[in-house]
Amino acid sequence: MPHIFDADVITAVLRHMNGDHTDDNLLIARAFAESSDAEITDAEMTGFDGETGVWNVTRGGAVSELRVEWPGGPISDRPAVRREVVAVYDAACARLGIEPRPHA
Repeated sequence: MPHIFDADVITAVLRHMNGDHTDDNLLIARAFAESSDAEITDAEMTGFDGETGVWNVTRGGAVSELRVEWPGGPISDRPAVRREVVAVYDAACARLGIEPRPHA
């Protein structure tokens, strides 16, 4: 069973991702969502647990859920969430042939 994070941790991470990293959400969705003729126009991170990040992806007016496993494997603490979201972003850049920005 995957680790379930406290509600305050989830809320803080989602606020950060959906407030400061909307372009990253879209990039992740475009890299990991199943192929379709319709372009992805929006993506919002909606949750995560110890095994996956979860995004709602809008394509052709329809919304679907995208689950992306953490590249480093299961996690169980807040610092690992940041590390794994950055790893998902880097993997998305690699899939799309985009140079990732430096991470502070």
